Amino acid sequence: MGRAWIGAILGLLVAAAAQAVEVHDVRLWRAPDHTRVVFDLTGPAEHKLFVLENPTRIVLDIDGTRLTDDFPELKLDNTPISSVRSATREGTDLRVVFDMGESVDPRSFALKANERAGDRLVVDLYDRGARSASAPEVKKSASLGERDIVIAIDAGHGGEDPGAIGPGRRREKDVVLAIAKELFALLEADTGFTPTLTRTGDYYISLTGRPAIARKRQADLFVSIHADAFKSPQAHGASVYALSTRGATSTTARYLAQRENAADLVGGVNLAEHDDILAGVLADLSMTSTLDASLQVGSFVLRNMGGIARLHKRNVEQAGFVVLKSPDIPSILVETGFISNPTEAQKLTTRSYQQQMARAIHAGIKSWFMAHPPAGTLVARLKAEGGTEYVIARGDTLSGIAQRFNVSVATLKSINGIDGSKILVGQKLTIPTS
Repeated sequence: MGRAWIGAILGLLVAAAAQAVEVHDVRLWRAPDHTRVVFDLTGPAEHKLFVLENPTRIVLDIDGTRLTDDFPELKLDNTPISSVRSATREGTDLRVVFDMGESVDPRSFALKANERAGDRLVVDLYDRGARSASAPEVKKSASLGERDIVIAIDAGHGGEDPGAIGPGRRREKDVVLAIAKELFALLEADTGFTPTLTRTGDYYISLTGRPAIARKRQADLFVSIHADAFKSPQAHGASVYALSTRGATSTTARYLAQRENAADLVGGVNLAEHDDILAGVLADLSMTSTLDASLQVGSFVLRNMGGIARLHKRNVEQAGFVVLKSPDIPSILVETGFISNPTEAQKLTTRSYQQQMARAIHAGIKSWFMAHPPAGTLVARLKAEGGTEYVIARGDTLSGIAQRFNVSVATLKSINGIDGSKILVGQKLTIPTS
């Protein structure tokens, strides 16, 4: 009888060990205001997080879990973590200890497995004091008291979320950050414009956190840059999207919105802590003018993108993208191409094409604001004093430009010294005040 019980108990222990959750990878990301450590698990597991002082240590206990290998080497440069240790606790649990060089505010949460990622445990170590001030408001005053036009450039995905994966393991998050930085450099060189990046490196920001950054920095426009994937590798072409309050304008628009709106599940966001701050915002009357401006600036950008890329659709499409749900900032989402298409994936990962794409987006944004500058900006004063500058895009005609800016063709030709009707892509025109 005793031996039978012992055998049964041993059998249960062996079965329990076989079913133990395993940590098969540990990764670390550094953001401007916090450090994120992600534990990839083979299944769900309960955990506890607490702080010990003198010296400061943050302790993570994961129940019924073990490492599949030695604890991996993590790059701790530019983080408040001095070292990381691990050990087995009470025979079945995993204890991880973070030795801290600086004080932080720790938080942790679990993410359930989904179709794009497995079970994960996320530990966020938020900086205290001066370190958390690394993303200041950037809106600045221009000369003579007028302010600059502020453009918030949002590179999609990042960190834990690679975005779409193309042939050769090309990652959307890398492509769009490169294009965003090129666009930043172009706008930074423009008089009367101040660009700001929602993310400057490889880390994740929540979908609601991105427009929140733009709002904090008092942006006049929010531009989210992507290079998504579709079910078919044949899908191709660049697109521009604005928010829809009534449903998507196409099957592709609906599919892409669903993919993008699921990014928080992959990027690692504690959804339980987030109120739906945008709930009911679509009913706000202020959205009407914001949506109208989004569609108009989107059409300027799309027209210029058509000069260097095949367009998926000739008009600005609409869908329920969470990242575009800002009631007070015109917002567009630019799909620079389908990274799932082998030809477009190869283009999107070359520096020359990234620069071309950035120039096209830049030309569209600048043309729009030169024609419709916000009151009180330096660009508005320059426009009132003698006109604006417009860069000709593929498909433009003198009559079309004249109609868009409410001037006559004769006036346009006279001011710019044009004989006949021939114009060139990239040519700069002075647009007189109407």
